[in-house]
Amino acid sequence: VQLQASGGGSVQAGGSLKLSCTASGSFHSISNMAWYRQALGKQREFVARTRSLGETDYAASVKDRFTIARDSGNTVALYMNDLTPEDTGVYYCKVDVFLHGKGWSPGRTSTSWGQGTLVTVSS
Repeated sequence: VQLQASGGGSVQAGGSLKLSCTASGSFHSISNMAWYRQALGKQREFVARTRSLGETDYAASVKDRFTIARDSGNTVALYMNDLTPEDTGVYYCKVDVFLHGKGWSPGRTSTSWGQGTLVTVSS
């Protein structure tokens, strides 16, 4: 499974950015799609997730400012509004897929990470 992320950049505090991540390759179906971020000198942290049936989860620090949305295909977007300098970091998409099983059935799960896209928010 290959993940292609895009949309990072620099913005002033209060601004907005949209990140996108598209999964490609051979797999049965997608389970969860999520975004994580890592600030300089800090551990990678969860940001948002959309599950296979459409449920969404958000970190408390981004709730009501960020929106995760998956299209009908294999792309997940992260809409980031009212950005603050604390949102600065490298954003990674993470996708859980079901690989092909027997016949048309799903097989085991597999997790892939995107290459990361840098978001810089200046005060």
